[in-house]
Amino acid sequence: MTDHLDPTRAQFEVFKNLPRNPPIMMLNLIRFKAQASYEDGREISGRVAYEIYGEQSAPIFSKLGGEIIWRGEPQSVLIGPQDEHWDMAFIARYPNASAFLAMVTDPDYKLLVKHRQAAVADSRLIRMGDLASGSGFAG
Repeated sequence: MTDHLDPTRAQFEVFKNLPRNPPIMMLNLIRFKAQASYEDGREISGRVAYEIYGEQSAPIFSKLGGEIIWRGEPQSVLIGPQDEHWDMAFIARYPNASAFLAMVTDPDYKLLVKHRQAAVADSRLIRMGDLASGSGFAG
């Protein structure tokens, strides 16, 4: 199984080539390491390391207009691989893709992202755009 921690260059290029002005939502699925893996050898759980990441990145995220619009704890896979589990799921909303790009290229963010990298065993990050509202599942 491949652990997905950071985007590949090709994935990042696809993201950058999509429209930058409309608001975007980023679906995050996170699986934590039992023990975070820091270069300095500190011993904390992956969940605690991710909490540190969240606390330290919040000012940058907020300054750029980001907000968490939903957060939950996955409980059961109804459709999909039964061996794929997630510890946390959330949707982050950005005013536009440029705000997300500004966050991940911010020099302070680049220094603190080490906490996310130490914390996460596997993840999915899926960019989503708005669809017109409707009364059914298909819109």
